[in-house]
Amino acid sequence: MLTATAISQSATDPLSGLVLRDSPVPGLRPGWSVVKVVASSLNMHDLWTLRGVGHPADRLPIVLGCDAAGFDEDGREVIVHPVLGDSEAGGGDVTLDPGRVLLSERHDGAFAEYLTVPTANLVPKPSWLSFDEAASLPVAWGTAYRMLFTQAKIRAGDRVLVQGAGGGVGSAAITLAAAAGAVVYATSRSGTKRAEALTWGARAAFATGERLPERVDVAIETVGEATWSHSMKALKPGGTIVIAGATSGAAPYADLNRIFYQQLRVLGSTGCTRSELVDLLRMMDATGVRPVIDRALPLTEIHKGFQLMIDGGVTGKIIVRPADSGGAS
Repeated sequence: MLTATAISQSATDPLSGLVLRDSPVPGLRPGWSVVKVVASSLNMHDLWTLRGVGHPADRLPIVLGCDAAGFDEDGREVIVHPVLGDSEAGGGDVTLDPGRVLLSERHDGAFAEYLTVPTANLVPKPSWLSFDEAASLPVAWGTAYRMLFTQAKIRAGDRVLVQGAGGGVGSAAITLAAAAGAVVYATSRSGTKRAEALTWGARAAFATGERLPERVDVAIETVGEATWSHSMKALKPGGTIVIAGATSGAAPYADLNRIFYQQLRVLGSTGCTRSELVDLLRMMDATGVRPVIDRALPLTEIHKGFQLMIDGGVTGKIIVRPADSGGAS
C-alpha cells in the first residue's frame, strides 16, 4: 500500500524528510481494528514531526497522519479517535494519561490506504457527514470543542476571542462558539481570512493585535508569542485563556502581574476524549455546522498540501484521499 512516511527531520526543509513509498498492509491483532482510509487531513502536528519538534528521531521512520475516516474490517463507516492511551491512568481522561500518544507519534498514522488502531478508538460516522468532513474533525475540531466547552465552559452570550482565524482549530472554534450563542471576535493577519471568519459566525474580525470593541470572557490561543500579549490585554477581569498550541513561539512575556491582579485563568488543553468527539458530533447534528475544507488532494500530492500550509495559503482543512492515489494495496 502507498504511505506518506517521515524518514528524517529538518527544521529548515521539513518536506525533504517526507517520502511516498510502498509499505506492507498492517495485519489484524486482538483488540485492534484495521481501517481502510477514505480520507485523512493535514495538521500542524505532522509538520512539527518533520521539523523534529516533540518527536524524537529514533521513532523514525513512521507513517504520518493524525486524522482518519473510513471503513472498518466489517464495512462500517467510522471516524478514528486519534488519542491512544489509558483513560484510567488519566483519572478517567485519556488526554491526561502521562503515556498517551497521538496517532503517528508511536503508531503508524493515517497517510496510508490502511491503518490499525484500538477498536475502542473507533466512532461510528454519521450518515449526514461526508468522509472529507469526518476526517477534518478529530484533531482540529475535537481540540476546539474541548477548549471551548470542557476547559473554558463557555455559555451563550459569552464574548470569545479566537486568535489565528484561518487555521483548522481557529476556524472550528469560531464556528462552534458562534453556534453555541457566543459573540465571537476573530483575528488574522490575512484580510481574506478575516472575511472568511465573518461567514463562519464571527461578529467582527480584526488584524492581529488590533484593539477589540470590548473585553472578552475567553481567549482561544493556538498562536503563542505573536498574540499572547493581545490575548491577555483583551480579557475581562476573571477571564480565561485556553491554549492548545504555540505556532509562533512558546516563550512569550508572561505578564504575571496582570494575571494575578486581574485574576485571570490560563488553561492548557490537548486533544479531546472519545466522548468529547461523540458530543461534538451531536452538537454538529443539532446545529448543522460543518468543518471548513480548503481543498482535497490525492496522497500523491501531499507535499503540495504541506507547502500550502507552510506558506500560509490555507483556510480550513486540507484533505488527503489515499484511494485517489493509485497506490498498490
